[in-house]
Amino acid sequence: MASKSTFDFAQWPPKLASSHSESLLLRATRYALAHGLLYLPPGIQPSIPASAIHAPFSLLPTPFPRGQFERAKRLQSIYNVLYARIAMDTEFLDEVMGQERGVGKVDDFVGKLWSGWKALRDEGLDQRLHLGLFRSDYLLHVSGSADDEILLKQVEFNTISSSFGTLSQRVSEMHRHLYATTGFFDLSTHLKPENFPPNDTVSGLAEGLVAAHAAYNVPGSQVLFVVQPGERNVFDQLWLEYELLERHFVAPYQLPCLVYVCRHSIPVIRCTLDELSTRATVSGVNQPLYISTSSTNTIEISTIYFRSCYTPTDFRTPEHYSTRFLLEKSRAIKCPSIPLQLAGGKKVQEVLTREGVVEKFLLSQSDSNSTSCTKEDIDDLKESWMQMWGLDASPSETGSGGDGIERALSNHLNLVLKPQREGGGNNVYKEDIPPFLETLKDEEKAAWIAMELINPPKALGGYLVRAGDTGNVSTEEKVVKSEVVSELGIFGWALFGDGLRSTERTAGEVSGRVREKQIGWLVRTKGKESNEGGVATGFSVLDSIVLVD
Repeated sequence: MASKSTFDFAQWPPKLASSHSESLLLRATRYALAHGLLYLPPGIQPSIPASAIHAPFSLLPTPFPRGQFERAKRLQSIYNVLYARIAMDTEFLDEVMGQERGVGKVDDFVGKLWSGWKALRDEGLDQRLHLGLFRSDYLLHVSGSADDEILLKQVEFNTISSSFGTLSQRVSEMHRHLYATTGFFDLSTHLKPENFPPNDTVSGLAEGLVAAHAAYNVPGSQVLFVVQPGERNVFDQLWLEYELLERHFVAPYQLPCLVYVCRHSIPVIRCTLDELSTRATVSGVNQPLYISTSSTNTIEISTIYFRSCYTPTDFRTPEHYSTRFLLEKSRAIKCPSIPLQLAGGKKVQEVLTREGVVEKFLLSQSDSNSTSCTKEDIDDLKESWMQMWGLDASPSETGSGGDGIERALSNHLNLVLKPQREGGGNNVYKEDIPPFLETLKDEEKAAWIAMELINPPKALGGYLVRAGDTGNVSTEEKVVKSEVVSELGIFGWALFGDGLRSTERTAGEVSGRVREKQIGWLVRTKGKESNEGGVATGFSVLDSIVLVD
């Protein structure tokens, strides 16, 4: 759906006098340090941190069309239901991501995850509930038509470790603070409170975890965060932990024959895979997960929130895979479960664009607790997609007269190639594509998809503030004016599975009900010379938006 915005993106940002830049930088830096908009410094850190630096951020919010922002929020509930239903369709995941027929045949990491899940299923795995904390990422796309319509296009859908939600709220609040204290020096008539959309990502993400904890319904149980060793982005996680611990939730969740009200703080345990390999046990008829906190004390886990396990480098030993599968085996509600993690694969994103696939998940099913999808919703969803195809596609599947590789070579300057990886730094762009394809083995083609590049508004600029530094640098060195690209991420959560199933179900329907909600958002802004947008990899800054018409 196109936006008829009259805003001139090439005129942003407004000119900033050096005195104003210095004042905004000082106020923003103080706010960031005082309000936990932080990273741990680079390098090996002591076990008890002694210092922190502010995260990289944008000095001014970035303009974004109001109508497209509202559309992105509206689409999130549809995506929540879509990916929940994909995760519950075992046959579909076996076909697309499995080791016998799908991507897992050629992608070792995907294959190991799938084979571990398959072995657990063969043993009688009972996964009654799954939790997803999702983020759908978008860029603005200039259509290239005569009137250069502005479209909303999806980059990807994240089902595991969707980070920066809590820090994104801090940036939104920081920009509001800068307006409250300086009025942004009247730099632009657009910079006013009614154009700063609310951002309640922290409470929204916590609400999803509370829903799962309440559904587990074991007094005294706790939430487990599975984290990476040496995590620099720890404060993004801690804000969520503190929200669970310090806020007293009153949240009734109606389950079959049960109303459970969570009226207490929820403690969090943080563990790496190394720690869990010696501290985690699963036993008993119902397979509860226990974490030992001492030689005499263990704690039952209600919900497992993964902030790791999304990349092969998280699994440095075979014991790490064994530990991940032990967690999957347990009764604890996983965020995400392995099937939900697999559902977030790039290959699934590509398969959804094929004729009739998304309709299968959204039009042929319904339940009283899910978003009801119409054909118009499906059309709106499809309008947010760029063209994509698998590199292993046949000529008949590409519809271009050539196979997937030939089509990619003929259009490589307008493409990005994506593997089944998360975390940034994995994609191949434009002129790098032909030499990459020359070295790609035939059996590896199925692990990659080709996607048409999104064409963001040209000449849009921003003031990017580097991450904190202990050195004595000038404002000019700290604040970089650059042509930028801004990526909007919309968060949502979904609790779903047979544990919420209705009493009647149509034959052949994927089982399970879905309870979901669209929650908050983030913006990551990067210099246009950079292809990747992962903040933790150093290519971009955290940002917020100013809505324009």
